[in-house]
Amino acid sequence: MATAYERERLESRHADPLTGLLPVLRSCVRWARRPLQPAVRLWRRNIQLRVVATTLLMSLGVVLLLGVVVIGQVKNGLLDAKRQTAQSQAVGGFTVAKENARDGTENAGSGADGRSQNDTATWLNSLVEGLASSGQGVYSVVALSSSAQEQTLSAKADSPGTHGPRGSGGVWPEESVPEDLRQAVDERSDVFERYTSMKSDSVPEGEPALIVGQRLSDPNGKPYQLYYLFPFDQEEKTLGLVKGTLATAGIFVVVLLGAIAWLVVRQVVTPVRMAAQISERLAAGRLQERMKVTGEDDIARLGESFNKMAQTLHVKIQQLEDLSRMQRRFVSDVSHELRTPLTTVRMAADVIHEAREDFDPATARSAELLQNQLDRFESMLSDLLEISRFDAGAAALEAEPIDLRDVVRRVVDGAEPLAERKGSRIVVHGDEQPVTVEADARRVERVLRNLVVNAVEHGEGHDVHVRMASAGGAVAVAVRDYGVGLKPGEATRVFNRFWRADPARARTTGGTGLGLSIAIEDARLHGGWLQAWGEPGGGSQFRLTLPRTGADSLRGSPIALEPEDSRRNRDLASGLSHRGMPAGATALDAAAPPASSHHGLPAPRFAAPAIPAMPLTAPRPPAADPAALPGNGARVVGHRAGSGTVTTHPTTADEAREDED
Repeated sequence: MATAYERERLESRHADPLTGLLPVLRSCVRWARRPLQPAVRLWRRNIQLRVVATTLLMSLGVVLLLGVVVIGQVKNGLLDAKRQTAQSQAVGGFTVAKENARDGTENAGSGADGRSQNDTATWLNSLVEGLASSGQGVYSVVALSSSAQEQTLSAKADSPGTHGPRGSGGVWPEESVPEDLRQAVDERSDVFERYTSMKSDSVPEGEPALIVGQRLSDPNGKPYQLYYLFPFDQEEKTLGLVKGTLATAGIFVVVLLGAIAWLVVRQVVTPVRMAAQISERLAAGRLQERMKVTGEDDIARLGESFNKMAQTLHVKIQQLEDLSRMQRRFVSDVSHELRTPLTTVRMAADVIHEAREDFDPATARSAELLQNQLDRFESMLSDLLEISRFDAGAAALEAEPIDLRDVVRRVVDGAEPLAERKGSRIVVHGDEQPVTVEADARRVERVLRNLVVNAVEHGEGHDVHVRMASAGGAVAVAVRDYGVGLKPGEATRVFNRFWRADPARARTTGGTGLGLSIAIEDARLHGGWLQAWGEPGGGSQFRLTLPRTGADSLRGSPIALEPEDSRRNRDLASGLSHRGMPAGATALDAAAPPASSHHGLPAPRFAAPAIPAMPLTAPRPPAADPAALPGNGARVVGHRAGSGTVTTHPTTADEAREDED
């Protein structure tokens, strides 16, 4: 049943239309990013590609910058040369026009036919044609009448004394000369120049040109305007040639630099890639792999150092393997060899223990201590033998369908005497329905017995809660106590062999320190998880998660590793209450359900916080976290069909996490 907080979230989600669009937007973003993922992955993993691409981009930037600077310098040089040439030619033409005007004035004073000599139109046409004849294709000449002359003679443009617009080479005089330049020439008799667009019969849309003009006088002393127009067609061709040359050279330089960078980086990256591949092979156990070393440069010295390191690691690993093999063999041999004398000592101790009533009190007490220590000695031998089987890879799993409720009941019944001495109760939740799983009942019972006994022993007299749940392809059993708890970082070290949270703390049951390490090996043998959570002063919770069948793969657990009554969850619930959430916003505020089985134990001295029963089904189990496999990362991935026996082989932690993901 959904809590009030969840109902409010659902209502707000339906009330806000933008909330419904968020999943659609996320899907669109993921769909758009999917085609780019291979390229991004290649970019992140290939250092050679990154270096070459960076070199190409930087080279392209340098070439572009250099091209802009060079083209600017060439353009400015061409313009300056054009201006100087234009001024020189124009000034020379203006001088010739002045001399012709003087010659025409003298001839007009002594000539017989004054009308022909005073025909300025013919004289102006001859002047324009004569000046333009020496500069065909280089410049054009335009003659325009002065503003003062454009009065009543516009209807007689070709009559004597009229300065109509004239141009050479098909230039359009009035369209090619800007109006402001004409006004400036009228006002002063200086030489003016300006950039303009020269329009002609061949180029009606205009082309860039430099125009140089001056106000002059004809043989009759009337003013007119004479202009030289210098097109930039040759300069544009030269500038285009320079641009093409720079572009071709730039592309060639960029490609050449890219090829050089590729070759240079390849010389450096290839040994690094080889070292990475050999490192992966060494990590996979192929300790004979070595790098090929050629030359005497830094890369060669790196390869030699790498080979020396690999050789040293190979020797050290072999030594450690030999030592570990000897230790395992020693433990196994000693455990087996000690059974014979231990049996003899046990028989003698049993005789002494049965006759302790006839001894004096000190001797009787010694007989009891001897009996207890022999029990602990036998337990330690059994644990050592079991550990040696796991180390040797000889552990076998006799899996069969079982009901975890029966296993939990046997464990609780066996732990009741210890719970009575501690003043605790063992409360079982989730046993209303069958919780079936394909597992080895003996090993699962050993794991749960270890967890329950530890919870009672460290529970400080509080209740111990055992919860069962199943969802999807997984079943879980969680054991919760409210004792001293675990400090940060101890949740994974607790599974180490012979590890104790408080070495000074006395053991009531005389444990060997191997229980949890054997328990986690049993969990891995089933392909399951054994995880721990705890907080100082807030107790701890151990969770055993098993696949329902040997063919299933765990992706989550139906029981949360951190209980809902943890300090952090209580603070979170308190914060929600302060923000105006209803009192039933979280499961912490709900009353604890009645225990399914209290086993007739007395009430505890301190009431433990109420814990609601966990749901038996979950719509979507949470994803497995990386801490799901504490220890060395070994995991069961094989299952022998039809035999009920599972064999194990270790995998790396990364492979295990990939299986979970």
